Amino acid sequence: MLRIGSTLRASRRLLNRQLHFQCPIVAGDSAIAGIAPVLYRRFIPFNYSSCFGNISASTSFFSTLSSNSSIFNAPNTERAEENDSVESNLSVAGDAGVALSEVERVAPRLSDGILDAYLAIELALDSVVKIFTVSSSPNYFLPWQNKSQRETTGSGFVIPGKRILTNAHVVADHTFVLVRKHGSPTKYRATVQAVGHECDLAILVVESEEFWEGMNSLELGDVPFLQEAVSVVGYPQGGDNISVTKGVVSRVEPTQYVHGASQLLAIQIDAAINPGNSGGPAIMGDKVAGVAFQNLSGAENIGYIIPVPVIKHFIAGVEERGEYAGFCSLGLSCQPTENAQIREYFQMQSKMTGVLVSRINPLSDASRVLKKDDIILSFDGVPIASDGTVPFRNRERISFDHLVSMKKPNETAELKVLRNGEVHDFKITLHPLQPLVPVHQFDKLPSYFIFAGLVFIPLTQPFLHEYGEEWYNTSPRRLCERALRELPKKPGEQFIILSQVLMDDINAGYERLAELQVKKVNGVDVLNLKHLRQLVEDGNQKNVRFDLDDERVIVLNYESARIATSRILKRHRIPHAMSIDLTDEQNAAELQSACSI
Repeated sequence: MLRIGSTLRASRRLLNRQLHFQCPIVAGDSAIAGIAPVLYRRFIPFNYSSCFGNISASTSFFSTLSSNSSIFNAPNTERAEENDSVESNLSVAGDAGVALSEVERVAPRLSDGILDAYLAIELALDSVVKIFTVSSSPNYFLPWQNKSQRETTGSGFVIPGKRILTNAHVVADHTFVLVRKHGSPTKYRATVQAVGHECDLAILVVESEEFWEGMNSLELGDVPFLQEAVSVVGYPQGGDNISVTKGVVSRVEPTQYVHGASQLLAIQIDAAINPGNSGGPAIMGDKVAGVAFQNLSGAENIGYIIPVPVIKHFIAGVEERGEYAGFCSLGLSCQPTENAQIREYFQMQSKMTGVLVSRINPLSDASRVLKKDDIILSFDGVPIASDGTVPFRNRERISFDHLVSMKKPNETAELKVLRNGEVHDFKITLHPLQPLVPVHQFDKLPSYFIFAGLVFIPLTQPFLHEYGEEWYNTSPRRLCERALRELPKKPGEQFIILSQVLMDDINAGYERLAELQVKKVNGVDVLNLKHLRQLVEDGNQKNVRFDLDDERVIVLNYESARIATSRILKRHRIPHAMSIDLTDEQNAAELQSACSI
């Protein structure tokens, strides 16, 4: 910890505002190299110049701090004087320069925290970039329209292979992406190579060779231990230049990823992570310990970073398959077995531990071998405690879901299961599972089908989010409950609803049937929206009958409804009666060509 007095205030004449980081500086009058604990301390922004020409930033920085006494006796100044001349900077510093040995001599005199933050800056200067994104999200109430475009910024860093790693939410629903490296006024066009919204990670590529000149990649490290120091580097709000904040690791455990609504391993730190920091690296030593991605609202200095195991799982999946494949799931809902009576009921011996299977996804491979009321004792040979946790590192425990999520798609897992008092060994193939009602719909247009002014859509959580921040309370209660709890029974199944009625003479009287599930068309169970469109346009019957939830019925004359559809589309300025994903290949090509004109 450094003490601040007249020496430091004078030396600030040499510093500019091109780069800054916050570090604890204690008030006092001793020399800058003095390190002593005091009771009062405050945060002072350190600013140093990178305009020393070919002289390295580390040499310049430490040269300033360790130069002769004439500098430290200079008058106080409130802000740095910027000077782009190498000679003038060296003349202010004293002699013609300081050798690297001088830097090595001065470095140990700095506190460890300040030195770690400085080293993080050195690594980040040629690796961390600022990302400028223009995005436009769909309007789920009017799925044929997009909302107004908006501009956001974020951070990213270079990884091996001339790629940039950032957060998925930085480029979600993007229409245009630019990146800018530190010290350059030029922005370069970037394209999104792969994006994983569940793990909130994305990979960008830049074709310009000029951009890669002087850029260095950062190496991925390991999961840090508790109380280890990390430095978060990025471009947060409040300024345009690079920033570094320092913190320590508070906990490591599976956490809710807000963007993808998934439960994956995350690291909590006490460094501030603000808008714009997203996608920047958290550096520990000379390697990346994680990627900054979210904070805890309503709390101070509680931020979260994505750990290296999740990052490597994402990158490996992209490299092996060419695209993001997702994270695996067992497709189970489990209950702890901590109560003595429930353990006795299911014939668990005194030393047995495990979790009770209460629900199984019909589309998972687990439904083939597991049954309700099975007790899962271990996963891949790792014993599962009665609270559902497994050992993790040194005397730490995390949910056994972490072991499942780290498996690659189509890998097998060995489960030891207690059933009716007998122990069985099963092998289950793991793969990503999709819910009946999708949690997110980033980077894709919503599906819709309009017939006689009736707007049919598959229910998604983004549709419910259109009801506002309190969507759980303001959206239709029945739809909300089923969206959160219902499981698919068949592959490709969707939850189809009548979202609204565009009023016309042909549908008068049906307007109150909006927001109900569509179960059947002409007596046939509806599998998904594409199936509904096929049933409607079959044309074998004079009338089309829709069976809705609550035993409600809609009947339309097919020919009259078909003619009315064109009239209604023209009245509401809707370009097409269906989304492009519902058309056949030939019609889709024609529609895509028409949209691009």
